[in-house]
Amino acid sequence: MRKLKLIWDFHGPDAYKIAQHHEIHLKDYIIIEKLDITITGIETLSDMHTIAFLVVNEDQMKPVRDTLKPHRGQVYV
Repeated sequence: MRKLKLIWDFHGPDAYKIAQHHEIHLKDYIIIEKLDITITGIETLSDMHTIAFLVVNEDQMKPVRDTLKPHRGQVYV
């Protein structure tokens, strides 16, 4: 089964802190919805750009995407 990485982009001097906080909400959503999602995280792409993400199976993508409205997505390798 193909895995997809749903991504939220944060820009600016507080991007890292905002992404950290957003990941907390992603983990809360996973618990509340009782989803079998184990991969979440944050990645700093530059001083002014950090992402928060979660990885879903392709068949889980549409309901999660429609609820959480990520900025973008990509195939997870």
